[in-house]
Amino acid sequence: MVSTTTHSSPGSIRTIAFASLIGTTIEWYDFFLYGTAAALVFNRLFFPTFDPLTGTLAAFGTYTVGFVARPFGGIIIGHYGDRIGRKSMLVLTLVVMGAATFLIGLLPTYDQIGPWAAVALVLLRVAQGFGVGGEWGGAVLMAVEHAPPGARGFYGSWPQIGVPAGLLRAGVTPASHNRTPTGRR
Repeated sequence: MVSTTTHSSPGSIRTIAFASLIGTTIEWYDFFLYGTAAALVFNRLFFPTFDPLTGTLAAFGTYTVGFVARPFGGIIIGHYGDRIGRKSMLVLTLVVMGAATFLIGLLPTYDQIGPWAAVALVLLRVAQGFGVGGEWGGAVLMAVEHAPPGARGFYGSWPQIGVPAGLLRAGVTPASHNRTPTGRR
C-alpha cells in the first residue's frame, strides 16, 4: 500500500487543525442548538395541530433526520473528496450547512404555509445532516494527512474537539439574557 500522506509546514498544519476545529465546532453548535429549539418551540411552530407531546416528538423526529443523513454525507462527500479534492468538498459542506441553517431561520411556520412548513424543515434538516457528515470526515482526513508522521493522532484529535466545543457553546446562554431590566439577577 502506497502512502499518499502530504506533509505540511508546522504553520500550515496548525492552520488546518485550527480550521477543522472551528468548522466542526460551528456545525455541531448548530446541531445542538437545533435540539434545544426542537425541545422548546418547534412543536408549537411546525406541529401546532398535534397535542403537545406528539408535537414535541414530531419536532425531535426532524432532529433525528439530520442524524440519519450524516452517513450519506460522509459517503458521498468522501467519494468526491477523493476525486475532486477535500478542500473544495469541505467548502461545499460548510456552504450547504450554512445555507440550510440560514433558511431554517427564515422558514415560515405552520400558521403561514400549513404542513409545507414541516416538509421544508425536514428537507433542510437532511441538508444539514448531509453537510455535517461530509464535513466531519473530510476535516479529520485533512488534519491527519497533513500532519507529521509522529503527530497524526494529535492533529486528528482537533476536529474531535469540535463536538464538545459546539455542545458547550450551544448550552451557554449569554449573561445579558439572564438579567432583569434593572440589571440584577
